[in-house]
Amino acid sequence: MKSDDRPPLAHWDSRYAEPGWAFGTEPNDFLREQAVRLPAGSRVLCLAEGEGRNAVFLAGLGARVHAVDISRVGLTKAQELARTRGVAITTEVADLAEYAIAPGAYDAIVSIFAHLPSDARERLHARIVPALMPGGVLLLEGYTPAQQRAGTGGPETSSKFFTLALLQREFAGLEWLVAQEIEREVIEGRYHTGRAHVVQLVGVKPPAQ
Repeated sequence: MKSDDRPPLAHWDSRYAEPGWAFGTEPNDFLREQAVRLPAGSRVLCLAEGEGRNAVFLAGLGARVHAVDISRVGLTKAQELARTRGVAITTEVADLAEYAIAPGAYDAIVSIFAHLPSDARERLHARIVPALMPGGVLLLEGYTPAQQRAGTGGPETSSKFFTLALLQREFAGLEWLVAQEIEREVIEGRYHTGRAHVVQLVGVKPPAQ
């Protein structure tokens, strides 16, 4: 049985229960580069946060971070990482397919390799722009369909990949500061290692008129 055919919770609990850190303890490179766009003290939602590497990094910059993931095992390790780094984050176990986000609740939403089945992705993405404050930032990186041939990480199910055109359509209403598909080196723990095909977005919600 392929990993993507297994029940999602069982798959991620099993992965995060392995010794060490599945995707390492350092933040995603794109997030590290773009974090300057988030003002100090920002209220940030991190989606599919897993073991907490990105949430902990942002908390270290002064953000107030709420990390959401389907796996309690992963979020327990996220809190462990936060303690070792001397920062505080809040965590919530939730299925992103059904996750409700209050309108205007966040200054920034971070989605790093948060690949869901297409119907679940559409429901989640429809909630993201309304959940941002005016002037709020969406920061996203994910794999494009070209990644299927790379063998360096990412989902096996074709419907879970992103294209730039698809994401710009689903996040209509944002103003794009970064919007590109590129090939780059991704070195993130055991499961993301090597040349990879990714889409990167930084979008800003226009100020209220």
